[in-house]
Amino acid sequence: MRILALALIVVGILAFAYKGISYTRDRSVIDVGPLKASVEERKTIPLSPLLAGLALAGGVGLLVATRRRA
Repeated sequence: MRILALALIVVGILAFAYKGISYTRDRSVIDVGPLKASVEERKTIPLSPLLAGLALAGGVGLLVATRRRA
């Protein structure tokens, strides 16, 4: 349980810090015989601050609950 709590805390902090996951994707625009052209598209998957806060609060809550039981 303690490992899960620490993992949730780390995920929550990282989600607040990065605010999204960025990646690039190569897309073929023209592909006619020997002529080929491609474009790199940069996309971002946004991470909600609400989810980051819930993960952080859940991790802290689990950590507190495991310390009270022990």
